[in-house]
Amino acid sequence: MKNQPFHKRMGFALQGLSAAFRMESSFRLQCLAALLVLLVLACYRPAMIWWALLLLNCGMVLAAELFNTALENLIDHLHPALHPSIKIAKDCAAGAVLILSISALCVFVAFLLENVVC
Repeated sequence: MKNQPFHKRMGFALQGLSAAFRMESSFRLQCLAALLVLLVLACYRPAMIWWALLLLNCGMVLAAELFNTALENLIDHLHPALHPSIKIAKDCAAGAVLILSISALCVFVAFLLENVVC
C-alpha cells in the first residue's frame, strides 16, 4: 500500500473521515462544534489571528478524535478482551481529546470576551 498515487491516498483519507463520521458520535459532535465556530467567525469577522487560532484548535480537536478512533479500532481488533493496559491506552487517548477540547473552548471563550462581550 506504500507509494500510492495522490488521488488514491486522498480517497483513503476521505474514507477514514467518512467512517469516523458514521461510527463516532463524538466526532460528529466535534464537527458540529467546528461548524458553529465557523459561523460565529463569519458573523463577527474578527482579526485574522482569531481565525487562525480558532480554526487551528478545531483542526487539532478533529485530528485528535480521528487518532482516538483509529487507536480504539485497532486495539479492539487486535485484542478484543478487556485488559488493564488496553484500558489505560484508550483512556489516555480520550484524555488527549479532552485536553484539546478544553483548550479550544478556552480560546473560544477568550474570543467571545474580546469580540462579543465588549
